[in-house]
Amino acid sequence: MQVRKESSPLVHPKRARKLRDEQCMAEIVRFTARTLDTPSPVPFGALIVHTATGERLMRAVNAVRRENDPSAHAELRTVRKATRRLGTPSLKGYTLYTTCEPCPMCMANALWAGIDRVVYGATIEDASRHCRQIYVSARTLVKRSDMTCVVDGPILRDACYALFTHPNMLKTFATWNPRP
Repeated sequence: MQVRKESSPLVHPKRARKLRDEQCMAEIVRFTARTLDTPSPVPFGALIVHTATGERLMRAVNAVRRENDPSAHAELRTVRKATRRLGTPSLKGYTLYTTCEPCPMCMANALWAGIDRVVYGATIEDASRHCRQIYVSARTLVKRSDMTCVVDGPILRDACYALFTHPNMLKTFATWNPRP
């Protein structure tokens, strides 16, 4: 029988994963929030970490306006940078954290890259209050695919949604694809 010492408590694996998810999401929220006081604020940020160790591989924010590229979403930019760094198109063994549930383009890219898990903060519904969205959930895309990926979220939803409601972001949203 193993005796547990008070000075070194055992952490249940599910609790450890939840703690890591919250730490990683908090990191990408802080990183993304740095854009809010710039001329080009964005609420979308992504982070890729090694699933087993939690070691950070790459992070990026949305650059659609800055790069004049409709595919320059945070998740795609992070995957591109990560695969370039690794020298392989496969991100098997990695987890993608994103401040908002991935759109179908970004989730499909995560599937093609072989990412183990996608963990998101704000939901597609949250984002749709401020900018246009395609209403296909990340989980639906996984179900409709022959590829596997665990989708978890929302995690730290309020902190992620706060990126969308920052006063500078609200002003910027007014210039993005105004609704009729």
